[in-house]
Amino acid sequence: MTFALGSDTNGSIRVPSSLCGIFGLKPTYGRLSRAHTFPFVSSLDHAGPLARSARDLALAYDAMQGHDGDDPVCVERPPEPVTPLLERGADGLRIATAGGYFRHGMLPEARTALARVASALGAEREIELPEAQRARAAAYVITASEGGTLHLDRLRKQARDFDPAVRDRLIAGAMIPGSLVSKAQKFRRWYRTQVLELFAQVDAILAPATPCTAPAIGQHTFVLEGVELNVRANLGIFTQPISFIGLPVVAVPVPLKPMPIGVQIIAAPWREDVALRIAHALEQAGVVAAGKPTLESSQKKSRKGTK
Repeated sequence: MTFALGSDTNGSIRVPSSLCGIFGLKPTYGRLSRAHTFPFVSSLDHAGPLARSARDLALAYDAMQGHDGDDPVCVERPPEPVTPLLERGADGLRIATAGGYFRHGMLPEARTALARVASALGAEREIELPEAQRARAAAYVITASEGGTLHLDRLRKQARDFDPAVRDRLIAGAMIPGSLVSKAQKFRRWYRTQVLELFAQVDAILAPATPCTAPAIGQHTFVLEGVELNVRANLGIFTQPISFIGLPVVAVPVPLKPMPIGVQIIAAPWREDVALRIAHALEQAGVVAAGKPTLESSQKKSRKGTK
């Protein structure tokens, strides 16, 4: 088994998974311990695995389960192994594609990947997450405010240790009026209730993971639907409305040419098994697959590193 661990606040497991062509799991908020990780936004931070197969992802997730008193939000919930359930596949599961907000703001490769996954699963139904655009905006407010407040003392003492772009975001966040943060939190509660009601109708929801494949190194902007946008700020446009309410998500890699791109499989809280079963079924069918580094590419990188 080969895997790595990551942390996801607004997409930092799912976005890298999409751009690198691997599998990633953002579990239900509070399911896996975040103890001894470096915090960013406590009410949004998740820890989870990244791997080259759905089975490895499930094995890593199973090994990580269990209550940890060193993380104050880690739930006291007994382990629920998902690896033994993978062979059940997606049969009998009600799967829909996210509509509305999630139908826009993507390049053709993201649309192709989503359509390929939906077709393989027979997901003909479309379901809309209400006010997803506002959810993204509220996530930004809470992220900036909570992150800025958490790191304010470090910013005062060790400002040069921060990436300049991150530092400026945190400083700006620390100055957001409390009234706006309160409104964002109230909306968050409403939005969570509305989205959870959707899972009475479906077991999983499909959505793009990123609006595009991996941008070029040094690329600062891209054009989405005729609008030039900052790359860094907008790679998470489809992940932020989901992390905002702590739902479990598996990002699966669709091996398009010349570069892969991910699709999110979103499930109800504590139903990581559903998302992983779907991911495994897609992998077995050859619809999704992680890219494998070749010896030749490794040697090229090694030679470049010695110049």
